[in-house]
Amino acid sequence: MKSKIVILCLGLLYGSCGEQSIREEQAAEEKSFNPVPGFNADSAYAFIQQQVDFGPRVPNTPAHRETGDWLTGKLAAYGFSVSEQEFTARAYDGKELQLRNIIGSYRPEASKRILLAAHWDTRRIADKDSERIDEPIDGANDGGSGVGVLLEIARVLHTDTLQPDVGIDIIFFDGEDDGEPEHRNFRDGSQVWWCLGSQHWSKNPHARGYTAFYGILVDMVGGKNARFYKEGYSIQYAKNLVDRVWNYAHELGYGDFFPMRKTEAITDDHLFVNQDANIPMINIIEFSPDYGFGHYHHTHQDNMDLIDRKSLEVVGETVLFTIFQE
Repeated sequence: MKSKIVILCLGLLYGSCGEQSIREEQAAEEKSFNPVPGFNADSAYAFIQQQVDFGPRVPNTPAHRETGDWLTGKLAAYGFSVSEQEFTARAYDGKELQLRNIIGSYRPEASKRILLAAHWDTRRIADKDSERIDEPIDGANDGGSGVGVLLEIARVLHTDTLQPDVGIDIIFFDGEDDGEPEHRNFRDGSQVWWCLGSQHWSKNPHARGYTAFYGILVDMVGGKNARFYKEGYSIQYAKNLVDRVWNYAHELGYGDFFPMRKTEAITDDHLFVNQDANIPMINIIEFSPDYGFGHYHHTHQDNMDLIDRKSLEVVGETVLFTIFQE
């Protein structure tokens, strides 16, 4: 009798394992994705280095003007239709800033569009540092890394035979990082001094009636050991997109970089795109629910020594993967 019971149990076990195997195979078949071109982290790194070599990209400076011209030329060279928004904005201390948003459109004839964005300016003070506080920072990560990732995506779209089924718009917002210094409040109750470029564009889009299916903002995405949590405003305005992008990152094997954990809402360019342009946009940004921004934030430690190719690869591949699934 014991032997028969053992045989019966083994048979049930075998049947159960067989059914489980079939279910796993079916799940794998159902989870099929569009092919995606490769993302070159070395190229993205070089784009960041070029920006830093221009010097701090502080509005009203030669480095700012030269970098803007370079960005416009790169997008045009990669087959994007390029336009610029030049405007003047008042800073927290009353200074007038000469700003320009740089917009590149790939496949402008496509009706379904995805918006990718980063800010390209850098901070004119190092207000979180203990020395050289009044000097501008390199902004290798805060500004440079997001631009580097998007320039590499632009290059890939131009050179690879694989093409997405949607149009892509890349916006480099200006004047994001010129808000009031740490521990000082210059607000007049009606003005947010950060994100001046996205505030302007969201109320005055570059094309009449412009809209996008969704948007992805990348900010501070090149730091070593970076972790990207689900940011508060992104969840508030575009939770389904947040979940989809984070799930894609896990499918790619980047779960350690994209924890399934929320963090607080951050005033960044995506906020105004959501509020004023009514485009659901998420923010991929290094901001921890435990300690906030990284140690380098608004200090002179935000230089090329901070930039890690693996972080660039993780974010670049995740964003590329996302847009190619449309």
